[in-house]
Amino acid sequence: MDSFFIFIQIILINLLLSGDNAIVIAMASKHLPEHQRKRAIWWGTTAAVVLRCVLTLAAISLLQTPFLQAIGAVLLFYIAVKLLADAGESGGGGAASHKVKRATSLPAAIWTIVTADFVMSLDNVLAIAAVAKGQTLLLLLGIALSIPMIIWGSQILTKLLQKFPSLIYIGAGLLGFAAGGMLVHDPGMHRLLFSSSATAIEAIPLLSIPFVIIIGILMRRSALA
Repeated sequence: MDSFFIFIQIILINLLLSGDNAIVIAMASKHLPEHQRKRAIWWGTTAAVVLRCVLTLAAISLLQTPFLQAIGAVLLFYIAVKLLADAGESGGGGAASHKVKRATSLPAAIWTIVTADFVMSLDNVLAIAAVAKGQTLLLLLGIALSIPMIIWGSQILTKLLQKFPSLIYIGAGLLGFAAGGMLVHDPGMHRLLFSSSATAIEAIPLLSIPFVIIIGILMRRSALA
């Protein structure tokens, strides 16, 4: 049951955090002929997902270093809060702010998609590494399923968020829970603060859910004021 829950978290996080990547793909391949556009989307996306798998596996290993997981937790808290804070902006997220070169050849389009995904994948890598808990097979399956999510993600995401706005809060809450888990299970932080407090280890991930939601809502209201 735990494995199933982890798998669902990976899928949901991929769905919520792949909107920008989907728009990058559309912009990068816009000026290609139809037959080349499809090839650019599939080859570029597949290469980007393979790269993301490698980065996430590396992140899981690196997160065993003392205090590095705590730094990742802080970054993941920021990503969770930003997800909510950006929810009210036009365009459905931060993708509009990305300046993406519109390629005129198939190799250029593939290169643009891969490099843009590399730059923009920190949130996906950290979030998935946090929830995977070392279960490599689930991790790779979850990321593999992000291929169609990225290809059709912007349209699916827009429709889902219009119909079910609460998905943003669920996603932010999951990221907050994952960040809290990273914090308490960091080898250095556990030895320093949490080794003698089982209650804190259980409570902090749960308290992180309302924490990121409240901060995200306050930041969004502040930006709109």
